[in-house]
Amino acid sequence: MPAYYFWGDDDFALQKAVQALRQRTLNEAWASFNYDVVPPEAASGPAQALNQAMTPPFGEGQRLVWLANTSLGQRCPDPVLAEFERTLPQIPNTSVLLLTSAAKPDGRAKFTKLFKTWGEIREFATIPPWKTDQIHQQVAAVAKERGINLEAGTLDLLTEAVGNDTCQLHLELEKLALYWGANPQPIPPAVAAELVTVSTQTSLKLAQALKQGDTPTALGLVSDLLDRNEPALRIVATLVSQFRLWLWLKALAGVASDAEVAAAAEIANPKRIYFLKQEVRSLSLTQLQRSLPLLLELESDLKQGRDERATLHTKVIELCRVFKPGGT
Repeated sequence: MPAYYFWGDDDFALQKAVQALRQRTLNEAWASFNYDVVPPEAASGPAQALNQAMTPPFGEGQRLVWLANTSLGQRCPDPVLAEFERTLPQIPNTSVLLLTSAAKPDGRAKFTKLFKTWGEIREFATIPPWKTDQIHQQVAAVAKERGINLEAGTLDLLTEAVGNDTCQLHLELEKLALYWGANPQPIPPAVAAELVTVSTQTSLKLAQALKQGDTPTALGLVSDLLDRNEPALRIVATLVSQFRLWLWLKALAGVASDAEVAAAAEIANPKRIYFLKQEVRSLSLTQLQRSLPLLLELESDLKQGRDERATLHTKVIELCRVFKPGGT
């Protein structure tokens, strides 16, 4: 396939895929002649990239042309679209054209449909932190790709520890691989617990502390997250998604089947519903209904520029009062 479109906000995973494509495409001895990066601000950048892609490589290996941070997936002028329609089908197998963007290409756009016909579009979007089943699958896939054998408990520990941070996932796996060496046995959880740094999943731990009405723990987690430069709005987004999920579970309990609940809550594996229901068993529907307006107020306050730490602490205290044992 001579044309690729990589998109997504997981910059680490995207850049890693770019490097893998570079290594697969170029002969390093001739890379300086056959590797072209066209920046987004370049005049006539798309036309320049297409012209370079049509140029035969010099020496050995293929030619790689990278049009970085492009916005063509969102808006493509007609003259540029015409250039792609004319050139994409003609790109020789000796060249690879790569486009990258943080934004998702518009599936309705003519450019996107054209690229799907003559190229390959790959997604590198960050997995939402509350979709732990997908994060678990990602941890297992990366470990397998790197040839690292992990016990099931170690997979669970890594999933909780690194969350959706693919950069940290690779760092932690590298650390475990170096420590374990050539030992053919799978790495046990006890070893991982000594070496792995727990970080990104504390937003979900914060949700658990709020649900339990545990004010001291919740305030400590907020401070820890902010001290690690976790964006306040990202923390709130995780909380909103988690509490909305719990509200769905409580509202549909006894009314809908597990499969119907999973579909409504956008949970890929209906088998998780049983365990998720246990999380909300002690909560009332009224408590969960009261939590979402408070979280939306928090989001609004932060977007208006109010002090992050003070605002988060205030709303955390209010939320914990809602979920204090005996509350309604």
